[in-house]
Amino acid sequence: MGYVTVSAKIRKELREKLRELGIKPSEVIKRALEEEVEKKTREKLLEKVEKAGEIIERAGAESWIKAIRESREER
Repeated sequence: MGYVTVSAKIRKELREKLRELGIKPSEVIKRALEEEVEKKTREKLLEKVEKAGEIIERAGAESWIKAIRESREER
């Protein structure tokens, strides 16, 4: 797995406080980005599930049951 560099400008005062507290900005940034990616991934997945649910509702239960039975019979 390769890496890339991501940079962000922050106020000098914030940088000084980070140093005083022994906080490594790179670790905080990595964690925040990973959490945001996870959050957005979940949101997109939920949207897809909701959309699939709408499609299933429109198709109706009987047609789904029929399709499943036909699929089983083909095996």
